[in-house]
Amino acid sequence: MASCSSFYFVPLLLLLMLLLASPPATAALASSESSGNATAATLRLGKELRKHKRIRALLTKLNKPALKTIQSSDGDIIDCVPSHLQPAFDHPKLRGQKILDPTERPKNCNFTLGSSGSGSGSSRVGEVVVQAWHATGEACPEGTVPIRRTTEKDLLRARSLRRYGRKPVRRGVRRDSTSSGHEHAVGYVNSEHYYGAKASVNVWSPRIGDPSEFSLSQIWVISGSFGNDLNTIEAGWQVSPELYGDSNPRFFTYWTTDAYQETGCYNHNCRGFVQTTNKIAVGAAITPESVYNGRQFDITLMLWKDPKHGHWWLELGPGLVVGYWPSYLFTHLARHANMVQFGGEVVNTRPSGSHTATQMGSGHVPREGFDRAAYFRNLQVVDWDNNLIPAANLKLFADHPGCYDIQGGSNSYWGSYFYYGGPGRNVKCP
Repeated sequence: MASCSSFYFVPLLLLLMLLLASPPATAALASSESSGNATAATLRLGKELRKHKRIRALLTKLNKPALKTIQSSDGDIIDCVPSHLQPAFDHPKLRGQKILDPTERPKNCNFTLGSSGSGSGSSRVGEVVVQAWHATGEACPEGTVPIRRTTEKDLLRARSLRRYGRKPVRRGVRRDSTSSGHEHAVGYVNSEHYYGAKASVNVWSPRIGDPSEFSLSQIWVISGSFGNDLNTIEAGWQVSPELYGDSNPRFFTYWTTDAYQETGCYNHNCRGFVQTTNKIAVGAAITPESVYNGRQFDITLMLWKDPKHGHWWLELGPGLVVGYWPSYLFTHLARHANMVQFGGEVVNTRPSGSHTATQMGSGHVPREGFDRAAYFRNLQVVDWDNNLIPAANLKLFADHPGCYDIQGGSNSYWGSYFYYGGPGRNVKCP
């Protein structure tokens, strides 16, 4: 009997000891979990503080002291910054220099063909040189340049602070690439050496399917191969909710010397483009926009290489010189371009596993024609002797024609022209 009692007593004693020991063990476990949560919270707080510090530093770098500030009705803040304080002048090669004026514009640059569409009166097309902030009636003083202020909200929307204001890296950039996520409908020339380009493009507000995507219409002036040494300067209009926080079409510039990898940026988001006008804010909204089955509004863009200094200049509208890209920025473009492109580009991130619904141009296909489709007209290039001449041997290319297509022609009103764009995802573009 005694042996049986001992047999049951030992397990009961062990169970009692375990129960007595459990509260401290449970408390220790709870304490460990609490400590782990506190550590995680501290790490998150530290990460947020570091990010906030980086944001403040970047805002200080991008936003310069202004002599005057203008609040636009679309929410933009336009700072009238003394010309020598704009970001480009942080570069040692520009420090202390005066703002240059173009010494020699292309010959015949003031000549343009009629603005009539096929069978349409010229009154159906109006030229846009107006931005939303102009509606305030205020202007930037002489000696300053209007710069759209970068806000904390702008930076918080960015996928990467390090790459803020840059296009996504594109490995093995090619115009016929189907894997880069960038889709195009363009007209291009590549049979000569080029020293500039000019065209008129109508302005729309295409729908963007995903906030991380954009839709743009622009001129590319290109030199080098479509490899890591690609040089480009670019200008046109763009809708980019991630970059600007809305769906307004905006006048923009871009440049790169290494195929969008580490050099270059949009607008004034890095040292590069030097603005000379106090009338246009690069990155600000354009108004009015073209209306489907209604009045069309376009902007005329001209880019050209100054034969004297070698800088690449940008003009918007009739004679309004916006500024220049200094020649020292470039390798191949320091000499000339070997390709010029006109047209549209869309980023397709394939949301939900299917093609994006982001529109290009008006969102309508080229065959719909004038009043409905987006267009480029009066396509011209600058030759070796600084002559502005029609773009000969123009080739048309759409890498996803079921999504965004292109159709061209030539007439006495518009010279060389094309319609381009499309809706994105549809039965022909799954």
